[in-house]
Amino acid sequence: MFNNTASVMPFVKSGKLRAIALASAARSPLLPELPTIAESGLPGFEVRSWHGVFAPAGTPREITARLDAEIVKILRLPDVKERFNAQGVALAGASPEEFAAFVRKELAKWARLVKESGARID
Repeated sequence: MFNNTASVMPFVKSGKLRAIALASAARSPLLPELPTIAESGLPGFEVRSWHGVFAPAGTPREITARLDAEIVKILRLPDVKERFNAQGVALAGASPEEFAAFVRKELAKWARLVKESGARID
């Protein structure tokens, strides 16, 4: 089962669920003793959930720059950081261009895996 760390923490802590490894590239501060799948013998394995803010194509650069600046300000607030950290979420800011490059890379990665696996919608 793949799930985010915060949602399974109560079950792991109560002993109702045994976590085997994390799908992320790095260990979680919430479960520092839990190895990653890559550390456990599958080098290069990384599956992570991420969130981003999108705007319609053609949105003027000054608008996306302002949105980016305001979001960065909010994410730097101590109470916001604390809430994300408590849920095991690592905040990673990026410029609109860096985020666009990241999304392109993710799309290429998953498209390749779907093609190689032969997965299809029935």
